[in-house]
Amino acid sequence: MSYADLAAYSRVLRGAHETATTGEARPAGPRRLIGASWRRSLDAGVDPATPAAPQAFGAAGLADARASHPLRALLPMLTETLAGMADEAEHIMVVTDREGRVLWRDGDRGVMRRADRVGLADGHAWTEEHMGTNGIGTALAMLRPVHVYSEEHLVHVLHVWSCSAAPIVDPDSGEVLGCLDVSGTASRLHPSTVALVSATARLAEAQLTLRMHEHDERLRRRHESARSRPGILLSATGRVLAGDPGGLAGERVPLPEPGGRLLLRDGRVAVLEPFADGYLLRSAPSAAPPTLRLALLGDGPPTAVLDERRLPLSLRHAEILALLALHPRGLSAEQLSFHLYGDDGNPVTIRAEIHRLRTQLRGTIGAKPYRLTSPVEADFLQVRHLLAAGDPAVLARAYPGPLLPRSESPEIRRERDELEVQVRTCLLLRGSPDDLWTYAQTSNGRADFQVLERIAACLPSTDHRAVAARVRLFAE
Repeated sequence: MSYADLAAYSRVLRGAHETATTGEARPAGPRRLIGASWRRSLDAGVDPATPAAPQAFGAAGLADARASHPLRALLPMLTETLAGMADEAEHIMVVTDREGRVLWRDGDRGVMRRADRVGLADGHAWTEEHMGTNGIGTALAMLRPVHVYSEEHLVHVLHVWSCSAAPIVDPDSGEVLGCLDVSGTASRLHPSTVALVSATARLAEAQLTLRMHEHDERLRRRHESARSRPGILLSATGRVLAGDPGGLAGERVPLPEPGGRLLLRDGRVAVLEPFADGYLLRSAPSAAPPTLRLALLGDGPPTAVLDERRLPLSLRHAEILALLALHPRGLSAEQLSFHLYGDDGNPVTIRAEIHRLRTQLRGTIGAKPYRLTSPVEADFLQVRHLLAAGDPAVLARAYPGPLLPRSESPEIRRERDELEVQVRTCLLLRGSPDDLWTYAQTSNGRADFQVLERIAACLPSTDHRAVAARVRLFAE
């Protein structure tokens, strides 16, 4: 975009600012990314007349945040790459944490003095919630490189500034570590600067990846030398590094508390132990956790049995346990909420229910993500296995009726309908009259026209089951 184009765009933006707070439509306005950011910022209560970014850290807090931040080790590289250019071109380089709080800055002294007046200084917060649309806050909100030009800022005092920013993501955890930004006056910072900032952020991530691999290799060597402590070697974030014969290498496993148990996908129960600055998953002691038995099929009340204790379950608790049994690798509160309520779900409600359920079934539900940590025997899972085995007599006896028939959970309904169709089809194709009569005692089988016809046709007319089938058929 040429400087003439920028001047014309500025005139459009000035008009858009006049109507942004009223919600009136204009034929022309900011580009889509900026317009969406304006809406987020206004919804967060940002005042376009805000004079400066708020201070988030005092001197002591800033020192602590700098000392512990992972980007501290990369600061010389970032400074060498960007700060020299920033100083020559009358720009400044800024590095923030994941919350948009400025940790370090460098560059032209005169520009830094001007930046002090708007709070673009160490310890100040620059998320969209604090300062509206800006390079740092919008890059963190969108998780992508962003250039914000002059009047594209929502806050008026920033209209003399332009900024190019890009987030930096931790290759180990996948979480955002912070943001890299170059800021300057609108007339001196060209939009193409964002490409350089983005490339520098990717260079920082490459350096972090290299350091991660070097650290992993040191941890593997230490593990190999500690032959007296076999087990699956994990990084501090749960990545499987070595020692696993089950094909988990390279994956991330949910970490329980040290000493906590984890149910692996091959059925083994493992205990988490600290090892160097990582962890070991070792086979659990022979005293295995008690098996959790779930009875969720049919019209009777759903129940759980743990340590020979029979526990009645509310419908919501039964639904949660069914979903966790269907997803042995675990579900987040957001995923559970979606499976239970669809788009209208609230993860806060799920966390409260899980808390009550964990109190009732101590030691069986892990967190981050939520998962069953005890061996599970569920009647509906047994029916799944029997369908694969193809024995209709055993299947008919094991199926007392649909899975949680009162549940409106989208995921439970899908599982319930699929199970019902498969059981009915198997019995109609391969079941004896005895098997079909057993199915006819379930809530769905009781009025199943095809099943009742088959029973009436295959059994002697004097058999009480044939008589009952004909009575039901005529009643229909």
